[in-house]
Amino acid sequence: MTDSEKDQDSKVRYVWADPPGQSAFPVAKPGRPLIFGCAFATAVFALLGLTVPALLGLFVTICVSGFFRDPHRVVPKEAGAVVSPADGRVILAEPVDENPYLEGRWTKISVFMSVFNVHVNRIPFSGVVRDIVYHPGKFVSANLDKASKGNEQNALILETDIGVTLGFVQIAGLVARRIICNIRKGDVVHRGQRFGMICFGSRLDIYLPTNARLAVSVGDRVQAGTSVLGYLDESIAPSIQ
Repeated sequence: MTDSEKDQDSKVRYVWADPPGQSAFPVAKPGRPLIFGCAFATAVFALLGLTVPALLGLFVTICVSGFFRDPHRVVPKEAGAVVSPADGRVILAEPVDENPYLEGRWTKISVFMSVFNVHVNRIPFSGVVRDIVYHPGKFVSANLDKASKGNEQNALILETDIGVTLGFVQIAGLVARRIICNIRKGDVVHRGQRFGMICFGSRLDIYLPTNARLAVSVGDRVQAGTSVLGYLDESIAPSIQ
C-alpha cells in the first residue's frame, strides 16, 4: 500500500469526535481553576524568595496540569464498534447476571484509571441518552470489585442508533471526590464525544449485550474514544423494551 493509499484509508476509518482545538497542550475546563491557583501560589512564593515552596508549587502545578490534560482523539468508524469511555487498564471483562441499572444478563467491562491516566470520559457509541442515574456512596479503591456497588457513581443508559441499549457508569475512587457529567437525559450523542470526567483516580464500568463480541481482555491498556472494547451485532433487537 502506498503512502497516499494509507492516508486515504486513515481518512475513511477515523473521524474527529470533537473538533480539535488550537492548543498544543489542551487542558480540561474543570482543571483550569486548580492550575491557575497552583501557578499563582508558585509565583507568589518565587517573588517572596521562598525557593523551596516555589519549587514545590512548580512541581504541584506540573502534576495538576498533567492530570487534567485533554488530548484530542480520533475515533474509529468501524460498524458496530464500541469504544472505551475511559483511559486505563481493563480489570474485568466477563458476563454478569445483574447490575443496578439494567435488567437481565450483560457483559461487563471495567476500566481502572490511575492518577497518571487521562480522566476525560467519552461516549462509547452514538445514540440518545435514555436515562442518567446518580448515586452517592463511599470512596473505596476503584480497582476493587465492591467499588461497582458501594462507591459514588453516575450511570448513563444509552439507546444506540442501531437500536441496542447499553450502560456505562462513572465511579469515584479512593481519592476522587468529584464526578463531572456534561450531558443530560434526552441528549443525542456521538461515539468518542467528550461527556465528562472523574477527578483523581477512578473507574468506569460499561455493560454490553451478552452477544457483543469483545475485543479486549483483562490487563489490556485502552484509550478513551480510540480503543475498541467490542462490537455490537447490528441485527440485535433492542435489549430493553
